[in-house]
Amino acid sequence: MKLNIGYLYPNIMNIYGDRGNVIAFAKRCEWRGLETEITDLDINTTIDSEKYDFYFFGGGQDKEQILASKDLRKNKANLKEAVEKGAVILSVCGGYQLLGNYYQPLKSEKLMGLGILNIKTLASNDRMIGNILIESGLINSKKIVGFENHSGKTYLGEGVKPLGKVLKGWGNNGEDGFEGARYKNVFGTYMHGSVLPKNNEFCDLLIKLALKRRYGEVELKDLDNSAEENARKIAENIKQ
Repeated sequence: MKLNIGYLYPNIMNIYGDRGNVIAFAKRCEWRGLETEITDLDINTTIDSEKYDFYFFGGGQDKEQILASKDLRKNKANLKEAVEKGAVILSVCGGYQLLGNYYQPLKSEKLMGLGILNIKTLASNDRMIGNILIESGLINSKKIVGFENHSGKTYLGEGVKPLGKVLKGWGNNGEDGFEGARYKNVFGTYMHGSVLPKNNEFCDLLIKLALKRRYGEVELKDLDNSAEENARKIAENIKQ
């Protein structure tokens, strides 16, 4: 079995080690004998909605987000079609914001997103930075750990669920107690640095969803996750 990975804008939307999410996804597939092919989807690329099972969209600064926002528009219909057909997307920070309806910077024009996630993001003068821990019913351990660094405040609209409830940290906006967003197989988060290597259960969930899109229900081969689980437990107890 083979999964095709589409890496959106790896040259301009890749800060705080976000590329590690693609590496972790591919390695956990490889350790199970699953083949993967990673394709960089740079500016001026036309996306085939049928080809990719898993997309990753990382974070970037405002300048890079402007470039990505303008380029995304020509692939809006293709990416929406891919989502409706079960494609999996993990988006972090700037990528998360651009999957929403719009991002409003402090001193420039509104950046229109794809509208895949019914969310809006407003820039603020507050820097929300530090370790974060959330409770999520998506995985057995019910805990996802990460590191956030953002000034954008994201608000969820109808039809979108949060990735989890904030136990430690800021989350989407530091106000409503939630972090991230999900719709169908699309997941957005502010967790950088990278979230999938730190959370093997979450990574495996995305792999299973991607396999389901291509092959139907597939049981994943068990791996020795002792190192990952010990690291996650330590991270849970680190101060913000």
